Amino acid sequence: MAEVKIGYLLPTRDRAAGGDDDLGRLIEHARHADALGFDSVWAGDSPLTRPRADPLLLLSAVAVAAPRLTLGTAMMLPALRHPILVAHQLATLDRLAGGRLVVGMGAGFPTAGTEAQFDALGVPFRTRFSRLEESIEVMRRLWSGKDVSFTGRHFDFRGVTLAPAPARPGGPPIWLAGSGEPSLRRVARLGDGWLPYPPDVADYARGRAAVHRPAARPVTAALYATLCLDDDPQQARVLLRKSIEPYYNAPLEQVEKIQAMFAGAPVDAAAWLNRYIGAGARHLVIRLAAGDHHAELERFASGVLPLLDV
Repeated sequence: MAEVKIGYLLPTRDRAAGGDDDLGRLIEHARHADALGFDSVWAGDSPLTRPRADPLLLLSAVAVAAPRLTLGTAMMLPALRHPILVAHQLATLDRLAGGRLVVGMGAGFPTAGTEAQFDALGVPFRTRFSRLEESIEVMRRLWSGKDVSFTGRHFDFRGVTLAPAPARPGGPPIWLAGSGEPSLRRVARLGDGWLPYPPDVADYARGRAAVHRPAARPVTAALYATLCLDDDPQQARVLLRKSIEPYYNAPLEQVEKIQAMFAGAPVDAAAWLNRYIGAGARHLVIRLAAGDHHAELERFASGVLPLLDV
């Protein structure tokens, strides 16, 4: 069985929503995760719908502050940006990080807020999936280091060469979100990894089977999971609600129907995560629903991490 990696999502949205603009604290969280034995650190992307620090600028600082950790976006919305500029930024970040970058990408969840974000940036929301796919094609061509000309549905350019090239030949791996049938087909066709958040382990197992490819072109099966830890399950649920409802501006009961979330004691959290590991998850990206991330990182590292089937 392949080794299981454990990642930590930086609380960029939580900090911004709480009016805390001290980005230095996020860098300290990354250093702390590194010291506690996490394998990766991740940053989300939503400039307008759920405002937060820019993930690529933040991860460039983390690349220097925590030189061992894999860096990831969870999830970046490439459709909001021109792929030449995104390819250039990601190539530079991958070079800065010495090839430690993973690019998690999504098309954007269909909510009024997400659609408004696309409208504000002049990008038709209905084109988000075709733009995602075309952007991936453009970026991979540009990461080859060769002169590229391209004509597609959304982008048209001639004679473009990027420098510097990414640290890894062909560029950083691209992990895609999504659990529906069209999304799973997209992952199997275009993705190097799959980073979903299905609340049902059986659904996760079926999705993993759908995106499985031969060993020559494997897809890394990952999981985006939200945890709220407390020895009292009822108190944990209160804390989870306090974290999630302002984040999404929606009831917890609505959000947990579509996202993998757990509230309870560390030992039970480990058992819950182990079910996903048993279903094939090989990289867990953990979002901690907590006010004090320094303390919660230590609680996860001492109470959950030793019990995981890694």
